[in-house]
Formats: sequence, structure tokens, C-alpha cells
Amino acid sequence: MHSRISPFLFPALLAGALAGWPAQGRAHGGVVADEDLCIIEIGVFRAHFTIYQPETRASEEFCEDVPDAARTVFVMDYLHDSLRRVPVDFRVIRDVVGRTVYASWDDVRVIDDLEAVTVFYQPPSVSPDASFTVEHEFAERGWYIGIVTTRHPTLDRRYQAVFGFHVGGRGWGYWPWLLLLLAAVQLHYWISSGGPARLRARRSGKARRDG
Repeated sequence: MHSRISPFLFPALLAGALAGWPAQGRAHGGVVADEDLCIIEIGVFRAHFTIYQPETRASEEFCEDVPDAARTVFVMDYLHDSLRRVPVDFRVIRDVVGRTVYASWDDVRVIDDLEAVTVFYQPPSVSPDASFTVEHEFAERGWYIGIVTTRHPTLDRRYQAVFGFHVGGRGWGYWPWLLLLLAAVQLHYWISSGGPARLRARRSGKARRDG
């Protein structure tokens, strides 16, 4: 006896998979989604993380990926008082390791010449008001890696947050492939469930009636 899989099972599974993708697109690496906020985790520290592109997107907020190669403002609002007392630096490099959203500190520290691939660097600074802001004018679209570094206020420990992000639109992304997969699955189900035979039977019956 052959059991047939419901045609609605594959779309349901695909929809479930897609449901997790936007969250991954919005937050990855050292930046995580917390309800409607983006949180950057720098070792034991956390901060609200927001990106703006005032010239092209007014006051619209972004978590990581930004749509335009334009002036971009990065803002961290500290959630730990200790961060007010320690220096924090911010670096943006070209993604020469090809890790995109999966970039980590292990990927960064194997780069031979970090300065050569750096497009922006804010030296360590202390923000007593608990708000850290930097801005950079991106001239090129593509993948970049953001690196935030700080240290423990009393112990000899350094912490890094690393996140890959894309500047400029990424087009349709994976959607065409997913839609093509869905269409292929539906076609396979239609064939395996006797769809062609039913279609031929209907056409044959219609031909006999017309004759």
C-alpha cells in the first residue's frame, strides 16, 4: 500500500523554514534580535544597537544590513553601567574572508593585515553618557564586517563583538530558488499522485462528449 503525502505539507514546511530566515537576516553574529530591538553583545556587555542612513532613509532604523551606499550612523546605547567607564572602539573592514553573516572573531584574527582591509576605525573612547555614536560614508556596496572591542573594567580581559552586514540591496536573495523549489515539489506531487492520468482521462471524456 502506498501512502501519499499531502500537497499542503511541503508548503507548510517551507513556510516554517522561511519564518526563521527574516530573523536571521535582521540579526546575526554579535547582534541579536530582542523583540523589536537589536542588541549587540560584547562579551559580558550588552547595548541597544541601531543604524541610520539620514540622507537617504530619514529616521528609519536598521539592525545590520543597510540599503544604500551612503552616510551611515551607528549608535550603541549601553545597557551596563560598566561600559560607561571603559574604552570602546569600532572598526569596519571589508569582508575579505567571505563569511558574510557568519563572520566571527576567529575569522577576523587570522587576517594578516587588518589595517589594509579597514574602511573605518574609531579609536577607543569612553562614553560617560552611555551612548556611543560613529558615522561613516560608504562608497561601495558589498559585504563588510563590524568589530566592536572593549575590556573588562577591572580584570585583564578583552571582549569583541563581530557582525557581518551588507551595504546596498541584496536583490531577491534566496527567494527565487525557494519559489522554484516549491513549484518543483508541487509538480512532483501532482505527477506522483496520478495527475497526468486524471488529466488525460478528463480530456478523453471531453473528446467523447464533443464527438
